[in-house]
Amino acid sequence: MRTWCLCQICTCGRHHCPHGTTRIYENSGGSCATTEYLEKYPTYGSVLPSQSLKPKEEFRAYRGKMEGITTFKSDYRPYEIDKQPRHAPEEYKPKQGVIDLGTTYKRDFNSYKVHPVVIVRPLERQQVKKGKLDTVPTYKDDYRAWDIQKSELYKPQQTYYPPTVRFGNSTTFQDDYVPREIKPRQSCKPSPAVERSTIPFSGNTSHRLDYVPHRPEFKLARPKDSYKPPDQPLEDLTTHRCDFQGLVGEMAKICRPAHTRVAQGAPFEGSTEFRDSFQEWALPAPQVHKAPEYVPPAGTMQLESTTHLDYVPHQATRVLPIRPASRRRNHNFPFQGKSTTKQDFPAWESCRQGLIKQEPQIPSPSGKFDGLSTFRSHYVSHELIPTKSCKPADAPLKRSLPFDDVTTYSLEYMPKKLETCPASYPSPPGYLFETTNSRGHKFFRKIAPAVKAF
Repeated sequence: MRTWCLCQICTCGRHHCPHGTTRIYENSGGSCATTEYLEKYPTYGSVLPSQSLKPKEEFRAYRGKMEGITTFKSDYRPYEIDKQPRHAPEEYKPKQGVIDLGTTYKRDFNSYKVHPVVIVRPLERQQVKKGKLDTVPTYKDDYRAWDIQKSELYKPQQTYYPPTVRFGNSTTFQDDYVPREIKPRQSCKPSPAVERSTIPFSGNTSHRLDYVPHRPEFKLARPKDSYKPPDQPLEDLTTHRCDFQGLVGEMAKICRPAHTRVAQGAPFEGSTEFRDSFQEWALPAPQVHKAPEYVPPAGTMQLESTTHLDYVPHQATRVLPIRPASRRRNHNFPFQGKSTTKQDFPAWESCRQGLIKQEPQIPSPSGKFDGLSTFRSHYVSHELIPTKSCKPADAPLKRSLPFDDVTTYSLEYMPKKLETCPASYPSPPGYLFETTNSRGHKFFRKIAPAVKAF
């Protein structure tokens, strides 16, 4: 027989099967609240955490007056500074005589007469041939003109005879064109003069002409119904109470291990992941190097070196420099800073160019401004006539007939009976519980209705 799950029995879509354990613990019959890590590495009770060696941030109160002495003030010693003597320049006195403009180049350089360079390239030998030059090109020599006779024309020959009579025929333009008098066009531009109408302003509109006021119908005032309390008590059954009923079940067990207090002096029992992975290695004790005691040598130290014993001083003369003595002359006359560039290229007298101002194209007005604008001269004020309101008066509508409160919804709406979802009950009516699978789905078997015998 077919079985039905609680998810399939539900008609409102709000009820589902409570999912339990997974397939890993299907054969055990219960859920496993522990893990492999908890089984392998048990907890070590309530062990106090290690104390931090970080100093606490505490406020230190004022302990005395602060001294304004720094390291620079205590170590610095001022020294007396003597003023350095300033060198006074001697008075310049120009020397008398003629300046010697001779240079080392003029003294050592000897000029030679320069001759033109002889051309090394040999002269061109022109070969002159005697005789007449044949100037016939290859094209004329190879391509000869053919003697071709001219073809005769098949067109009949027409001789032109000029007319003896004067040409008097008119053209198409002269026949079709008739000269007409040019008339100036009438201007469509309105005149600037303001024309005042003598007819009074008609304020009639299409709404005022076509609108017909209708008398509102009389509306019957409906008396207010007095409140009548219901005879039957209020049914306070909500959807939450219908769908979520309290099911009797076992209380959830706490998966947390029991708290056992361990003394601080007791050794640590059990192993950790770090102890299993990183075993302690036996290391030999470090050897401490002992320095030997210092024993001073016996006797006196000889301070004589090999250079002192082997070196013999010799008396030698100082080597004279081969460089000739400098012939520097001390001249006390002022320096003449004239050069060939300064004499050939004197500075030009230049003046700064003034601003270039363009003359205004529009001449500035002459005279006093009248203050009369175009709008003021052409504007004509008109008297405003207020628009009459076409809105009907706000009067209550009264009607002698009673109000017809019949609507389409009230005529076509058929109330339906509220059905309770069968999955909201602990045991759905008409179904018998069978089993619960590994995924937590509850399966029910439908009870066949009993057939009465005749």
